Amino acid sequence: MKQNAPLKLFLEKDRIEAGCDEAGRGCLAGPVFAAAVILPPFFKNEILNDSKQLSAKQRYALRPIIEKQSLSWAVGIVDNKEIDKINILNASFLAMHRAIKKLKIKPEHLLIDGNHFNPYKGIAHTCIIKGDGKFLSIAAASVLAKTYRDDFMISLHLKYPGYHWDKNKGYPTKAHREAINRLGSCPFHRMSFNLLGDKLKPNIENK
Repeated sequence: MKQNAPLKLFLEKDRIEAGCDEAGRGCLAGPVFAAAVILPPFFKNEILNDSKQLSAKQRYALRPIIEKQSLSWAVGIVDNKEIDKINILNASFLAMHRAIKKLKIKPEHLLIDGNHFNPYKGIAHTCIIKGDGKFLSIAAASVLAKTYRDDFMISLHLKYPGYHWDKNKGYPTKAHREAINRLGSCPFHRMSFNLLGDKLKPNIENK
């Protein structure tokens, strides 16, 4: 897929920067995943972009390249129970914090996809709107977060096939909401979310 403009490698090349992004914020079920990636100064990849602009095949082809060529990478997870307690925005930031904490190299600066972030102690950060389409490290983080979360939801599908998580990955598709209305919720649904939307009548209970 062609890009309108090449993604930048660094905001400031003389410091160790980690790109951070999350996946699953808008889902009705499952955890939110986040990744943090530190790329080397020689890194190049013409395909890497915002994960939403890539096909599943491209994302999974990129994952081992990112893991092999990055100086350090990590994934953080916040489950649906925690999401219900602290809300999805704070959960997204917490997932990023957990990923950053697991990095083998401590970054000197964080590039955060979005317009807000809960500061990580001892490390400065810059929020970048649509940063996953502007910086390679954030794009790399978006690919890791997306693919690892997809793998998790596909594994859950084996236990809860009625919700079609192998296809919708927990997002609020019509089929997913109709399944919730028919089957009720399960232990992996986010009960603080509007599971049925505004068109279906409630029939939700934990099973």
